[in-house]
Amino acid sequence: MRAWAGAAAYHRVMTGRARFVELLRASVLRLRGRARPRGADWHRAGVGGRWDELGALQFQFMVDHGLLPHHHLLDVGCGSLRGGVRFIRYLEPGHYAGIDKEPDLLAAGRTIELARAGLTDAAPRLHATGEFDLDWLDPAVRFDFALAQSVLTHLRPGLVRLCIERVVARLAPDGVFYASFFEADDDRVRLGPSHGWRQDELQHPRYPLSVLRGLAEEAGAQLEYLGPWDHPHDSRMVALRRS
Repeated sequence: MRAWAGAAAYHRVMTGRARFVELLRASVLRLRGRARPRGADWHRAGVGGRWDELGALQFQFMVDHGLLPHHHLLDVGCGSLRGGVRFIRYLEPGHYAGIDKEPDLLAAGRTIELARAGLTDAAPRLHATGEFDLDWLDPAVRFDFALAQSVLTHLRPGLVRLCIERVVARLAPDGVFYASFFEADDDRVRLGPSHGWRQDELQHPRYPLSVLRGLAEEAGAQLEYLGPWDHPHDSRMVALRRS
């Protein structure tokens, strides 16, 4: 009996310790901004916050670069539809498609943000994929524009190349894929620490333009450097087209 009581006490102590360690780890990650957000609008914080500011910025950028309501747009890393809500309202029905690797963010965008915007009947095409898979679309679908806002800013080189390769392959002949990235101030790639709660992502890797151009060429794309585009974290924009 004493042995059993001792084992039970030991189990309680170790279980409590494990819970304490996990809570401590979660607290540290939250302090560093790397834990999954909580609260009613966790999905807005989960894509980096600045919901209205960055949603409007990317929408205006695309309109300024020729996006019209009849065009077809692929929103790469659309998350919970920070920009998507604006694009869906602007484009003709069925002309918006969004992909993201976080199903919970996509679900929040569909069930919360589209309802808030009065767009529940818009029926955007949304798909969860961590490998930029576009085979779920009708093979005849070709996009006039694609946008990856704050996507390459979290990816390792192999995923950058895969993203460019798969998106550019689904562009219309004159289609353009706009993508933001953080530019290195020398010729070295700086990958930085892991993101935290979003697996396989980095905080803010920095790429020399020459390296990004090389990855684009390997992916079958031509890269045009556009430079700053008024992003609050000073990311740079490039335009990618099929070679």
